[in-house]
Amino acid sequence: MAASVFDSPLFARLFPTGDAGRLFSDTAAIRAMLLVEGALARAQAAQGIIPELSAKAIQRATMEIQIDPGALAQSTGENGVSVPGLVAAFRAEMNAPEHAQYVHWGATSQDIIDTGLMLRLRQLLLLAEADLRAVIKALAAQAEAHAETPMAGRTYGQQATVTSWGAVVSDWGQPLLDLLEALPALRASSLLVSLSGAAGTSSALGPQAHDTRAALAEGLGLGDPKRSWHVDRGPILRIVDWLVQVTAILSRMGAGMTALVGSEIAELKLGASGASSTMPQKQNPVGPSVLVALGHQMTGLRAGFGPATQHLHQRDGAAWFAEWMILPQIALGTATALVQARSLTETMAPDAARMAQTLDNSHGMLHAEDLSFALTQQMPRPEAQAQVKALCKEALATHTPLEALARAAYPDLPAALFDPAHAMGHAPQAARDFAARAKAV
Repeated sequence: MAASVFDSPLFARLFPTGDAGRLFSDTAAIRAMLLVEGALARAQAAQGIIPELSAKAIQRATMEIQIDPGALAQSTGENGVSVPGLVAAFRAEMNAPEHAQYVHWGATSQDIIDTGLMLRLRQLLLLAEADLRAVIKALAAQAEAHAETPMAGRTYGQQATVTSWGAVVSDWGQPLLDLLEALPALRASSLLVSLSGAAGTSSALGPQAHDTRAALAEGLGLGDPKRSWHVDRGPILRIVDWLVQVTAILSRMGAGMTALVGSEIAELKLGASGASSTMPQKQNPVGPSVLVALGHQMTGLRAGFGPATQHLHQRDGAAWFAEWMILPQIALGTATALVQARSLTETMAPDAARMAQTLDNSHGMLHAEDLSFALTQQMPRPEAQAQVKALCKEALATHTPLEALARAAYPDLPAALFDPAHAMGHAPQAARDFAARAKAV
């Protein structure tokens, strides 16, 4: 088994990361860091800190020169960071020492690594948003089409009262909409440039350090934090928490799907995948199981990420290294969850006939609460509850529908009391509200 399912050719279709997988490779990291070096040179040239001709040569070289990640391994092992080796290799490849001397002027390794990471996280959020919108759109279509498709609502794994399929999918979709709407604020608060120098004082960047940072931020399309955030990992943590929340919701959706496709319920169809190697009759809920597994993994990763935010003094090695180990797994876990969820929501289909059959087979028990409230027109609430409880026991013992027993005992009950179409409460409206909200974003 590969060290990570996200890098495994064997598991590539089971845990597909989509385009996000390319963002978390050594090559992508190096490319992002070189883009930062080029943008820094351009910003400093505009301020007269380095020669304009040198900045142009540096920026052009960052677009043309390819650095082999393997060639940096020795230096990275010795220094703990890749930037010293990267800068040395880049300067050598430029073959222009008069210009190369201005590469990385006044910056520190963390400035380049963190800013390069932000460029990749920005792209990750763009990809996540596209998949998230597709999932929401698919759920909204189901909610609108099945707002009044009655089914058994379940609490603690047991049939409770009547709801609708539209309301069930809206319960998955509404919190995803919350996270979609939170993205602009997340980007503004967290996608930040880093340029603070060795100990966060910007001393080597000169008297125009703040202006340089602002220019670098503008050049890269990132926010200017107006301070050092070397040891304040709040920007990273906010992005991580957003990713964790997305995965948690999709994991809950996967668990719900798994329960609904099981042979005991069988109220949801997921397509043709999930064959068993020995049992022809089975269709395993593979996609939903992936979502649940990713949710389990994410719980541990988020717990592990806590210490990665607790940096010592003005710079820290151990906490930073822990971030490098955990953050890519969180990012790719969410990317995979979204890819799987998109496929599932776009192909799943409720079995309305099976849902109706479940309601019929319940002997009317899902209407027990409504019956108890209907009887309050004739007796106090505690007595009504006791009467209904006794009727439920009799219905189960004699395999007699609750409605037949109730109407025999209380002939004046409302005609529609045991009609599922009239027992869904606000479920249809909840489904339509979600569909309308989804269309508005």
